[in-house]
Amino acid sequence: MATTHALAADDIAKAYTTGKIGTSVLDGLSIALEERELALVLGPSGSGKSTLLAILSGLLRPDRGRVFALGEELWQLSRTELERFRLQHTGFVFQGFNLFPALTAVEQVMLPLGYLGLDKRSARNRALAALEEVGLGSRVHLRPLEMSGGEKQRVAIARALAKKPQLLFADEPTSALDSVNGKIVIDSLHRIARTFGTTVVCVSHDHRLAAGADRIITIQDGLILSDIVQSESARSDRLRNGSASADAAQPESAA
Repeated sequence: MATTHALAADDIAKAYTTGKIGTSVLDGLSIALEERELALVLGPSGSGKSTLLAILSGLLRPDRGRVFALGEELWQLSRTELERFRLQHTGFVFQGFNLFPALTAVEQVMLPLGYLGLDKRSARNRALAALEEVGLGSRVHLRPLEMSGGEKQRVAIARALAKKPQLLFADEPTSALDSVNGKIVIDSLHRIARTFGTTVVCVSHDHRLAAGADRIITIQDGLILSDIVQSESARSDRLRNGSASADAAQPESAA
C-alpha cells in the first residue's frame, strides 16, 4: 500500500473472544484518508466503527493488517514510540467530554499542553486561541457545571485543537447533543480540517452529521458498504437542508 496518504489502513481485521466464542468486528477493511479531510464513518451500534477508530489512532492493535499514519507504520513502533507519536501528532474528542469539574475551560485546554513542554504563558495563549476558534472566547472562565452540553463538547474540541494535531479522532461527538449543537460541533471539526490541514476522522451513528463531512464512509458488520466523497456543492445543499430541519425542530437549547 502507498503511504503518501495522511492516514491509511490495509486489510484490517479484529475479533473479540468471550469464553470460547469469537466475534469478528472488522474483516479485511481498507481505507485511505487525506490531509484537510473530514471523514465521517457512519454505522449502527456494533458495526465496528469505534474499533476502527481505536485501531487508526494507535489505541488498539489489530489482529491483522497495517496502519500508516503520517508516513509511520504504527504497529511497527515500540510502545514508547507509539505513545510519543500520539502525544505529538494526534488529538481525541470523546462523547463523554472528559472534563475535570474543578477546572475552567481555559485550564481544561491548557492541561495537556504541559506534556508537550510548553511553558504556562505559551500554553495559556494557545488555549485561549483554541477556545476562540470554537466560539468560546467569552466563556473561558466557566467550569463544566456552568456550561451547556454543546459548550462542553466544544471545550473538548478546543483541548484537542490546542495541541495542533495533524490527526484528530472524534468518537460519537454529538451523541448527547440536539440538532443545533450537533451542527456547531461538526462545523467546528470541518473548519479545523480546512484551516489547520488536519485529517479529522469522526465516527457516529448520527446521520445528521453527513451534511458537514467531506467524505461519508458507511460500515456494517465490519465491512465498508459505501465510501462517498462529497463535492462542495453537495455539502452546501446538505447543509442548507440540515439548517432548515434544525430550525423546524426548535431544539431545547443552543450552544
